Amino acid sequence: MPGDIVTKPTSGIGARRSANRDEETRPAKYDAKRQSIVEAAGKVFNREGFERASMSAVAREIGVDRATLYYYFSSKEDLFDDVVGSIVEKNLKMCTAIRDSKLKPARKLRDLMVQLMQSYDEHYPFFYIYIRENLSHVSDKRTAWSKRMRQLNQQTTDAVIDIVEQGLADGTLRKVGSPRVIAYGLFGIVGWTHRWYRPGNCEVSATEIGSTYAEIFIAGLENQY
Repeated sequence: MPGDIVTKPTSGIGARRSANRDEETRPAKYDAKRQSIVEAAGKVFNREGFERASMSAVAREIGVDRATLYYYFSSKEDLFDDVVGSIVEKNLKMCTAIRDSKLKPARKLRDLMVQLMQSYDEHYPFFYIYIRENLSHVSDKRTAWSKRMRQLNQQTTDAVIDIVEQGLADGTLRKVGSPRVIAYGLFGIVGWTHRWYRPGNCEVSATEIGSTYAEIFIAGLENQY
């Protein structure tokens, strides 16, 4: 059934799960098992839809009993939020690093679009599922997570706006419109790939897709004179 009802464990499972959040101290075997659960969950969430998916379905996908999953994640929301939160944070760090580099603005935009596509590919299908999620309708206990995601996404958008403004300031990019609208356009182009891109089932790689879109995008911005 959709969304298994989970009671808070009264044993030491919750404490052990919390302790194992520390990447520096948790055993490698834990990480391997956790990753296999994440991969199975990604398949289930993508196939059934996040709202309809259940931890029972994830357990069946990986071939373990449901209780095993709760040693790693307290619920499907905990799993999804933890994985997606990590992806969004990594993408923000990537965007700010590119923004603060010594590269020319056009090259920054190109590298950013390529690396975003590579991130979508590496973490498939979680970020695509996140794009499809309506965060205005999350449960009360996920409100803090939703707010945090909006903050991280805004910071990522601001980093792209900064790059566009750098290009406008040095004259290498044309002012074809608002820097914010341009930034939204960049994310829209790359994000729309969630409609059709499937790793391993596409004639071109994520890197090639990002590079192709970057060439088209930058061609409309670069000042040729």
